[in-house]
Amino acid sequence: MVEPKDEIEAANERAASRLANTPTATAARFDRRIGRLVIDLSSGLSISFKPHDAQGLEDAKPEQLHNIEISPSGLGLHFPALDADLYLPGLLEGFLGARIWMAARLGKAGGKAVSDAKSAAARANGKRGGRPKKVSIPDVA
Repeated sequence: MVEPKDEIEAANERAASRLANTPTATAARFDRRIGRLVIDLSSGLSISFKPHDAQGLEDAKPEQLHNIEISPSGLGLHFPALDADLYLPGLLEGFLGARIWMAARLGKAGGKAVSDAKSAAARANGKRGGRPKKVSIPDVA
C-alpha cells in the first residue's frame, strides 16, 4: 500500500517537473487599444488573443477583464468578475476552451461560410420552395 506521504511527495515532484518545463504567466492584462488579452511569460515571450475567442470570456465586457489574477503556480488565470478560469498550458497548445466548446465554435463558423457554390445552391433551393420538409418514418414493430 502506498503511503499518503509518498503520494504527496510524488505529486510535488511531478508538479516541479512540469513547472520546470512549462512557461508560466508573470503578468496578464487586457489591452483596450488592441482589444486583446496579453499574457507575459516567464520565458520572456508574450501571447495575446481576443477574449471572445476563449471559453468563459466570449461575452465579457472590457471592464470585466480589468482584474486578472494569476495562480501561485503561474499556470492559471482567473477573472473574478466573470468567475472564469483559463489554463495556460492549454492556451499555449492553442486550446481556448474545452474540445466540445471549440468544436461547436468551429461548426458555427463553418455554417456562416459564404461561397459562390453555397449561394447558388441556396438560390436554386429557394426557386423550388426552399429547404425540403423532413419526413418522419413511422416505427414498424
